[in-house]
Amino acid sequence: MEQHQNQTKLEVQWVVITDAHAEQRLDNFLITRLKGVPKSLIYRIVRKGEVRVNKGRVDVKYRLVIGDTVRIPPVRVAEKAQENYVTQGLKKSLEQDILFEDDVLIILNKPAGYPVHGGSGVTSGVIESLRQLRPDAHFLELVHRLDKDTSGCLIIAKKRSALRKLHEIFRDDQVRKRYLALLSGRWDKKTLLVNVPLLKKPGEGGERVVVVSNLGKSAETVFKRIQAYQDTTLVSATPKTGRTHQIRVHAAWMGHPIISDERYGSFELNREFKKRGYKRLFLHAERLEFVHPVSGEIVAFNAPLPKSLQDLLANEKPL
Repeated sequence: MEQHQNQTKLEVQWVVITDAHAEQRLDNFLITRLKGVPKSLIYRIVRKGEVRVNKGRVDVKYRLVIGDTVRIPPVRVAEKAQENYVTQGLKKSLEQDILFEDDVLIILNKPAGYPVHGGSGVTSGVIESLRQLRPDAHFLELVHRLDKDTSGCLIIAKKRSALRKLHEIFRDDQVRKRYLALLSGRWDKKTLLVNVPLLKKPGEGGERVVVVSNLGKSAETVFKRIQAYQDTTLVSATPKTGRTHQIRVHAAWMGHPIISDERYGSFELNREFKKRGYKRLFLHAERLEFVHPVSGEIVAFNAPLPKSLQDLLANEKPL
């Protein structure tokens, strides 16, 4: 049904709604289906009654129901400048690094260096690549995000009903997450709860920058020391809230930024550690625990630390 999005639409389409699009707003459904069509035109054809649901006029805010028949008029769709390209490294990961899969979700051990979705000059991220590798999948959507340079557990929903339920679980902070991070310097504490509010601000080039500020939202992270080395410390980080860049900013606030953190770390330190082989952010989403959206059972998944990071730790001198 989605195979001809790159071609010009010259015929009326009749689409029967399945679970993949149930409860989605009509405008969002059309925006996704008619890639390349300006939103203004989509709103216009709905307003003029050229788009019909079950042969009747509806508003753009109408939420689709399983079994609805949507009439989409002939609309010229702009050709894509280029096809999404899946690199061999990402293709291999998407084929081999799936930790768990059932009828409603996928748990992927995301590799570092790849954004979870395209945008900002990136034509293809993890989710776009996965859709391309699984053309028969009716529905694949990210449940949450990981930074481009962060590896580890990533949840992808295969049904809209599962996506809605998992979003509720995340909103209610009912997902237990644990990360591994290598901090710069010797961190002498065994455990510390960092509870300082975080505020998102626009940075240079439009990038998001997060700062500690009383004007921000509450944020809590528990850090636990796992192993102290000569000039680094391996810790587990358990975020109690889900703020953008939370662990990275809290680590920097402690005075021990994560190794190779180019946004919140030290330029000089990063340059020195790069000489020792540290070429990526040392942050890994090691574990996820949450209630399964269908069975209601508590499930937990662990993503092994990438071998490249294991090898780097093996060269550190433990205290």
